[in-house]
Amino acid sequence: MAKVKKTPRPKAETPKGFRDYFGAEVTERAEMLQKIAGVYHHYGFEALESSAVETVEALGKFLPDVDRPNEGVFAWQEDDSDWVALRYDLTAPLARVYAQFRNDLPTPYRRFAMGPVWRNEKPGPGRYRQFYQCDADTVGAASVAADAEICAMLSDTLETVGIPRGDYLVRVNNRKVLNGVLETMGLSDDAQRDAVLRTIDKFDKVGEAGVRELLGKGRLDASGAYIDGVGLSDDQAAPVVAFLTSKGVNAAKTLSNLRDAIGSSVVGADGVNELETMAELFAAGGYDATRIDIDPSVVRGLGYYTGPVFEAELTFEIFDEKGRKRQFGSVSGGGRYDDLVKRFTGQEVPATGVSIGVDRLLAALREKGRLNSQATGPVVVTVMDRDRMSDYQAIVAELRNAGIRSEVYLGNPKNFGNQLKYADKRNSPIAIIEGGDEKAQGIIQIKDLILGAQIAENATLEEWKERPSQFTVPRADLVAKVREILDSQST
Repeated sequence: MAKVKKTPRPKAETPKGFRDYFGAEVTERAEMLQKIAGVYHHYGFEALESSAVETVEALGKFLPDVDRPNEGVFAWQEDDSDWVALRYDLTAPLARVYAQFRNDLPTPYRRFAMGPVWRNEKPGPGRYRQFYQCDADTVGAASVAADAEICAMLSDTLETVGIPRGDYLVRVNNRKVLNGVLETMGLSDDAQRDAVLRTIDKFDKVGEAGVRELLGKGRLDASGAYIDGVGLSDDQAAPVVAFLTSKGVNAAKTLSNLRDAIGSSVVGADGVNELETMAELFAAGGYDATRIDIDPSVVRGLGYYTGPVFEAELTFEIFDEKGRKRQFGSVSGGGRYDDLVKRFTGQEVPATGVSIGVDRLLAALREKGRLNSQATGPVVVTVMDRDRMSDYQAIVAELRNAGIRSEVYLGNPKNFGNQLKYADKRNSPIAIIEGGDEKAQGIIQIKDLILGAQIAENATLEEWKERPSQFTVPRADLVAKVREILDSQST
């Protein structure tokens, strides 16, 4: 008889490009989302939870940097024809929701949404296929006052979650200005125009000299490989370079430089005028150039945005994996996208919004030491006698009713040392001890685990005597003493 082949055990490993989040990380994210939601709600935005799955047709071709609608997304076929996919952002679902329910929604419609999104892209260091986004959008408002409000709200949000002024900058530009520059250049070949756009998008990496080379004959990259250029003459490339280098000492000078760069373009002038209006609104709201600044080097989603574009950059320095100093970089971006809802309605619907990368923002706060990754665990009620479990349940009920996070040890109580090891692994602040003798005397032992660990690590014998970490109190004083110790630990 042939030997039955055993089914191999599945590997216990996270799928590539995904990760698991444990207690402290989940708590930190929940607290941050609550703070961000508070700012959005304060500005008058309403919450929306849309489906995590959309039809591929609804998602459309707006996924950045891909050509096919189902490239870069996790998609599957329903029945014989319909394809659906996990959402890759929170904006495409908003366009579908607004088109579907527009007769029931107020105009403008102001909504915020928070949740995971999925991208079927090659993962890398710090780049995952599932991550959290936190969006706010206004649909149905054509005025750039809506864009300016989003930028102001973004500034307030960063400060609320713990990024102080001086550590961030919201930078603002306008896609119409770029369109005006391209119009001034007189490019009739679409392929050449697209090549120019791709070159502009590399400005932050290669700088002015690199852009000049790429617009011309080409350049050698860092690896020594030669990259072919667009083939423009110096005169043809001049408007692009003027546009990218038009940042002045203040908004007025920047706007003046941009007017020179666009020449006689009407659409370009419209974009500069919109930036001028936004600058006036920022000033009226008390947002100076150290918080929100007009910056022509901001180029986002060239095929997506139709007007103002903006991003929030964290300006403090960190060390990369090779020990080199660098700025943390962008944690949020957005802009005006007046064509997105039109795909459903056939009519242009003005819209603008912003998306915050929650995971990057959390990473930034950790880099600055503004998050404590070690979450405090519950008070642990130890079990000295397994036959008295009802007594221990009464103790934990009293603590919980008083609003104190707590639990009874539910493992094997035979070894008391293992109970304290468990409490230590949970980062518990306090252990409660009630043996038979304590029960008979009407007392209870309360052990300050945080102070005990500090004393054991640092203190001399005299300090140990002066600062006991274990207390014997009447049973009736249990809650009061636990609260006293927790208060002392928090200070």
